[in-house]
Amino acid sequence: MAEALRATAGLPYPLGATWDGIGVNIAVFSAHATRVDLCLFDDDGRRETTRIALPEFTHEVWHGYFPDLRPGQLYGLRVDGPYAPEAGHRFNANKLLLDPYAKAIHGKLRWHDSLHGYRIGHPKADLSFDRRDSARAMPKCRIIDPAHTWGEDRRPRSAWSETVIYEAHVKGMTARREDVPEELRGTFAGLASPGVIEHLARLGVTTVELMPIHAFFDERYLTERGLTNYWGYATLGFFAPAPRYMPPGRDLRDLKLMVQRLHGAGIEVILDVVYNHTAEGNHLGPTLSFRGIDNLSYYVPADDPRYVFDTTGCGNNLNIRHPRVLQMVMDSLRYWVEDCHIDGFRFDLAVTLSRDRDKFDQNSPFLDAVAQDPVLAHVKMISESWDLGPNGYQVGAFPPAWAEWNGRYRDAMRGFLKGDRGGVPALASHLLGSADIFDRRGRRPWASVNFLTAHDGFTLMDLYSYNEKHNQANGEDGRDGHNDNRSWNCGAEGETEDAGVIDLRDRMRRFAIAALAVSHGTPMLLMGDELGRTQDGNNNAYCQDGPLTWVDWSDDPRALAFRDFVAGALALRRELPLLRSARYLHGDPVGPEGRPDVRWLRRDGRDATGDDWANGLDRDVAVVLRDELGAVLIIANASDGGVDFTLPEAVGTGGWRPRLDSGAGDIDPDAPLVAAGEVLSVPGRALFVLSS
Repeated sequence: MAEALRATAGLPYPLGATWDGIGVNIAVFSAHATRVDLCLFDDDGRRETTRIALPEFTHEVWHGYFPDLRPGQLYGLRVDGPYAPEAGHRFNANKLLLDPYAKAIHGKLRWHDSLHGYRIGHPKADLSFDRRDSARAMPKCRIIDPAHTWGEDRRPRSAWSETVIYEAHVKGMTARREDVPEELRGTFAGLASPGVIEHLARLGVTTVELMPIHAFFDERYLTERGLTNYWGYATLGFFAPAPRYMPPGRDLRDLKLMVQRLHGAGIEVILDVVYNHTAEGNHLGPTLSFRGIDNLSYYVPADDPRYVFDTTGCGNNLNIRHPRVLQMVMDSLRYWVEDCHIDGFRFDLAVTLSRDRDKFDQNSPFLDAVAQDPVLAHVKMISESWDLGPNGYQVGAFPPAWAEWNGRYRDAMRGFLKGDRGGVPALASHLLGSADIFDRRGRRPWASVNFLTAHDGFTLMDLYSYNEKHNQANGEDGRDGHNDNRSWNCGAEGETEDAGVIDLRDRMRRFAIAALAVSHGTPMLLMGDELGRTQDGNNNAYCQDGPLTWVDWSDDPRALAFRDFVAGALALRRELPLLRSARYLHGDPVGPEGRPDVRWLRRDGRDATGDDWANGLDRDVAVVLRDELGAVLIIANASDGGVDFTLPEAVGTGGWRPRLDSGAGDIDPDAPLVAAGEVLSVPGRALFVLSS
């Protein structure tokens, strides 16, 4: 190895590798280690050149200052301590480890048995000890210079009541886009291309929600089958962007430039973050970072500390109740907001972050920390409000500042749209922001993130093209993925040349988008749904990195027509505030005449009664929404045949102006007025919007 590296005591904070313009401070938390070594590598990361112990230990943090280190240097950690799995300790100094606070990762993980702290195949399993050096199989950390010129970058700060979310995958968005240079397709820089941004702006998207971009790696069982972890829900670095989204030689500046350009178009950037578990899996998983640094601190132990408590289905729970682990999560969130100008976060399996073993805790350390944090007070926070543990479904239970993915909206709306009987009462609640779930503690309709499709499940095209999932390509014999999809193939399973089936599928997609556009709450679109993206019936494409999951940007007239309909429906939502109310409507009087702010109607135009709700409202319904300025009439018919509705009294004497007809695909701001009392025929599988 090279000559000795100069070191002084340094500081225990900030954690990680911090360049101050002169040298680099290194700080690593480990309560139970006996020694922490900093290991330096040559420029390609293959040869370890220097190894030096961090000289100081303060507040359970190992630290040192190195005046000769510079940005660009590759490094890793080796941590010594007891190897006693039965007591929860898995230290093994033969294993090179990633710094939990690393801001950049170099190289790929190359799966090899040496990545495990124990001898694979040994009769004692994880109670054995592996002495092989794992460095050659490990990626390396890179010291960065965080400086970036943000210029006049301004956060769009879209009001929640005006927010439209677009869930996107960095690679899938541009991998097939011909106007993006080939070397930039599937990268942050590709997502920042003018054509992509123009597309999002044309749709009316205010907020892009990116599937995980934190450093993650492909699981061994996937690589052995020639597959990848395409979705990215296997985080191993909460501060570093995934190297796969940057071309060789590029760095974090690509991500920052992407954020700048989206901000310049008035579009926010939200990150889907996975703080509930890591890529190290269960007690038989590899030793890559946290496990080797301080397993007993970073992970929630099971009753037997040899094993790991797990409510995620991924092998482990990150121990967010530990103050240093909570600190890491909060430091990570603040880093992405302050250094990278990120506008918010969607938290995967957020119940795990707030769990006290067998119960969800509304006053958990994590939720309390978020609530008082001045940096996070200005960004959007969205929870996926469930996990696999006891009492794991907690939609509606998060604090007032949070929005939540509303799976109940998805299920109820899917059921109604495909014509399930008795779906109108549930539809009515969800159409008005799911007040029965969220209207408490001063929460607003925007708390409900309404979606019909997301990365997990069918695309919108597949929702109306398949009755059953078709996941054979995943190599799990079709056992994976949801079985309760509430989908409908419209008469043929999968691809068809039947013009009638094709027309019906388009009609159902327009019906679905119209329902989403008029629902109070925060609408979310899935990447490519506006262009008819299909996954051939695969409802769990987590391991499919290819044309199956990439957006097809071809100029197909059918796709472009649907794109324009989506854009028009969202434009109508922006134009009519009653379609995106910032408060719940409960029938309170409004306007000079004191008419109720919401009225549910029968087909004859009269108010629906209790008996109607119990027996009469089956697969069609109408509702009038009012404020001080006007009214909006929404009519939804999920039956096969047409239904005649008598139009109710309008505001003033002008009558009702048809604004949207999802059946025909018409969105006409200049349509002629229709008088109150007239009968309007609404065809099957259609939603109408009229304004007064």
